[in-house]
Formats: sequence, C-alpha cells, structure tokens
Amino acid sequence: MDWIAVQPYYKVLREVNGIEDTTVVEHRQIYLYVDKIVTKHREFLISEVFDMSYRQMGNDEGLLYLHTKRGVYSYPVKENPESFIEAFKVLD
Repeated sequence: MDWIAVQPYYKVLREVNGIEDTTVVEHRQIYLYVDKIVTKHREFLISEVFDMSYRQMGNDEGLLYLHTKRGVYSYPVKENPESFIEAFKVLD
C-alpha cells in the first residue's frame, strides 16, 4: 500500500562514550496511509488519532502534535506540516 502524505521530522540523540559526549541528529519521516500513521518506532491506526496540530517555534522549526487515544506525541519538524495535516483531515 502506498502512502498518501509524508512529513519529515528529526530526532536529536545524545551519545555518551567514555568521556566523549556527541549529539547526533537523525532525519526521519512520518507516513500517512489510508488506515494508519507510521513513524520510525510507532504505528497509529487512523481510528486512534483524534487530531493533529502544529506549533511554530522560532523561524523555521516547530512541533507537530499527534493527539491519539494513547496520549499526545510531538515530533520536531523543520518544514511546515500544513499539507500533511490537511491530508489527514480529508481522511477523517
């Protein structure tokens, strides 16, 4: 099954090895399908997602929120997710 929309997000990971402390930024994708939303580590059925919202933080970045049956999940984004949110609302 092909996805309907995709939204890039990122995850900042901190790795401590001995005395070295490094920060790694992983670039990831959220995929919207007809029946589910999939991230790298989670999968939400569309019936379990109540809403999506976006809050801009700074000039180019913000947080995409998924309001679900299991709680609210936030994903930091660098690109405005309006088209992703609209694609979700069309399914609802």
